[in-house]
Amino acid sequence: MGDRKRGKREENPQQCNFNSQRKRTSIKNRTGLADRRGNIFQRIRDSQRGMPPIRCITEIPKSILLDCDNRLGLEDGEQIPVIISGLYESTRSLLDKQKSSMELYLTCMEKLKLLVKLLNSDSSQEYPKRSGQTRESRVIHAEVIYLFGGVEVMVQLLLLSEYYPTASKPIQPDVSHAEVRTKLSYHVLDVLHFMCICMGPDIAGPLSDREDLIFHLFTLMAEKSCFLKAATLLEDILGVKQTMISLSKIPNLEALVTGFDEEQLANFCRVLSIAVSDTDVRDEQPNLVAQDKANRNKTGVPVSDLNQELLVELPNFIMKLVKIACKRIDSASTGNMPNLFNEIAGWVTWLDSSLAFDALAEVSNDDGVYLNLPLHDLSAPIPQSLRTMHELVYKVEVLYVLCLLLTGKQRTKVHEMLSKFKLMAGLNLLFDKVIWRCNLRSRPLHGHNENCDCSPEVALKVQFLRLVHSFCDQNENKYLILTRGEINELNRISKHADIPPLDAVKDIDRSLLCTGQKGILSKLVDVLKKEPAESPFRFWMSRSVESFLRGKTSFTDQTFLLRKGLLEVILTNVISTGTKSKEVLQSNFDLLAELMKFNHVAFKRFNKFIETEEKMESFLKLVSDNIVDSNMFIRCLILTLDHFQKEQPDNYEYAMRSCRLLQFVRKRPVRVKFLIKLINTVNVEILTQENVSCLNTTIIFLMFAERSCELPEYLSDLRHEEQSQLKPGFLLQNFRELVFFWRDHYLHKDKDSTQLEKSSCIQFDKWKAIVNVLIDGDIKSPFTIAHYLDMDDLMTKDMDVDSATGHGDDASKSKFTRCMTS
Repeated sequence: MGDRKRGKREENPQQCNFNSQRKRTSIKNRTGLADRRGNIFQRIRDSQRGMPPIRCITEIPKSILLDCDNRLGLEDGEQIPVIISGLYESTRSLLDKQKSSMELYLTCMEKLKLLVKLLNSDSSQEYPKRSGQTRESRVIHAEVIYLFGGVEVMVQLLLLSEYYPTASKPIQPDVSHAEVRTKLSYHVLDVLHFMCICMGPDIAGPLSDREDLIFHLFTLMAEKSCFLKAATLLEDILGVKQTMISLSKIPNLEALVTGFDEEQLANFCRVLSIAVSDTDVRDEQPNLVAQDKANRNKTGVPVSDLNQELLVELPNFIMKLVKIACKRIDSASTGNMPNLFNEIAGWVTWLDSSLAFDALAEVSNDDGVYLNLPLHDLSAPIPQSLRTMHELVYKVEVLYVLCLLLTGKQRTKVHEMLSKFKLMAGLNLLFDKVIWRCNLRSRPLHGHNENCDCSPEVALKVQFLRLVHSFCDQNENKYLILTRGEINELNRISKHADIPPLDAVKDIDRSLLCTGQKGILSKLVDVLKKEPAESPFRFWMSRSVESFLRGKTSFTDQTFLLRKGLLEVILTNVISTGTKSKEVLQSNFDLLAELMKFNHVAFKRFNKFIETEEKMESFLKLVSDNIVDSNMFIRCLILTLDHFQKEQPDNYEYAMRSCRLLQFVRKRPVRVKFLIKLINTVNVEILTQENVSCLNTTIIFLMFAERSCELPEYLSDLRHEEQSQLKPGFLLQNFRELVFFWRDHYLHKDKDSTQLEKSSCIQFDKWKAIVNVLIDGDIKSPFTIAHYLDMDDLMTKDMDVDSATGHGDDASKSKFTRCMTS
């Protein structure tokens, strides 16, 4: 007992110190203050409990980083996590002007080069291990770089000069901080670009949200050595950006663009094409109803319109683009164009990048840093085929941007500038030697068919045709694609037909016309005669020629093309070949419609070409079986017949006596048959810009029927068809919904209504009048659709929404209205 009551037991001093330390450690553990840097699992658990998480890769123990390749199952991973960690530490050191050195920059560059090498690996491996799945090594490497924060490190390195100005003192003799940072940026851009290639929007998407990064990339384009890489990365990022970049926010844009040489400006067009393209609701909405609703919900001026206005106002910008587009290619290279394209077959891997041909200009200097030099400065010999292809790719980019500007809000101003700078005259000179001489290779590129749009020579032809189409479309400057001799021929045609010459022809500035014997229009017709039936170019060729004829019908323009045998070329393609391409067939019918409308000479030539009943039946069957593709041609027939009857009695007499085509379409059973097919083809849910013309053609049929007091008979015929098929209302209900849409759509579309008026030569008031008659809710009037629906008890309050006539119920909504408000 006494022993138990003695004082504190004496302890060994070392043991006492140990116990004290253990107590302090225990307290730290209980309060969460233990040093757990060596245990990554505990760090993660602590972050879940609200304690400081792992904020960067440098906080992960190096022993774990070294073992990551093995843990992840990577083959030859080259310790990517360790590389990223080293780059992160180097980034922090580079921020300190006292610690930054040339050696540190060079170390960073070597690590970046290693990452680029890994991101370009051609090998593949089983990943994860023992999964049985093989993946590309470069994609796996990209995912690991992303996993360990490599993208964030790259962005920090790239923005060093943006947020941390360099010291004025050179980093070493004759080398400034700015120069070495530019070299570092070059390699960072490479890494980010290949990351975007490997992982797509997963990388490019988040980068596109960084406006500071985007603006800095534009700034880097002023550096000759970084231009290509910065432009490529910008294309990667802007291509997935959800909102369009405003060019007005780009620092010193005017000085930047002014400083570009021709090659840089042409490449810059790839970036511009994203910034000025009309990424309108038309590309996103499923039908016209949804498009109209989205358009009405839009507020303010679209960014693309503001960007286009900014570019057009840049000094000499349009002039420089025209110069590049019309620049002649070395005559030695254009002499044997097919051989040049065959020669390039061994170099096709250069086409993998959107700006691939500029990569030819990247050579290595003594420091191992790549510099982008003009092609003509290279000492190493480059095959002439690559030089030629290089210039063709430039022209494709420039033509595409010009085409976008021609179809935008600034089109009137752009039109005048392109005319002033003789764009069409310049392209006409290139037509024979370059544009249509660059025939396809003897064999297509690996993995592509011979007509693939990614082929530079195919892309050049398509962009050229699109540009001609946009230039000629309902603009008086379209006559600039002709020569002086051809303008004189137009005047002779007018004089012979005893009609006044067109003002646009009479007042044209002849110094801006094409030179030589043939202009672009005549050359297109010549090429169209030789082009194979299923050629992908036929669509755009027909569209380009059609755009020259579109608008107010000109007998002179039509006769000019008829004399070149265009009508027979189209009919041969339509009848003889039985083309399988719906696009080509539609373009043929549309061109035929513009060529023949109101032109008695064209109908006589048609009669002569389709001389047998067998040919006529074959042609009419093709028209009937492809009602959507041929509806513009059908419209041409009924408009022409009406025009002859009212304005040209002699031609009307000829039509009733000798023109089998017009005699055929004059019959009411034929018209009703067409009406049934047209109405049954579309409804408001599937109505698009491509098939809305079917609705317009249907309305014209009924407009003329109303004029001749036959509208009730036509509507009765539609109801009889419903009865015969035991489907009451399937035609008339659908048609009434379509007419409601028509009124809502065209009354808010000044441009569309004007084009409709010009192409049909029918005043828009007359269009509105027949539409109001058809959708009137008066069930007692035989001129309204409602009258026939009521016969079958289908005219309910739910359908009567015609508030304009006072018969509607605001509380009730039709199928169309429900679609608009859904």
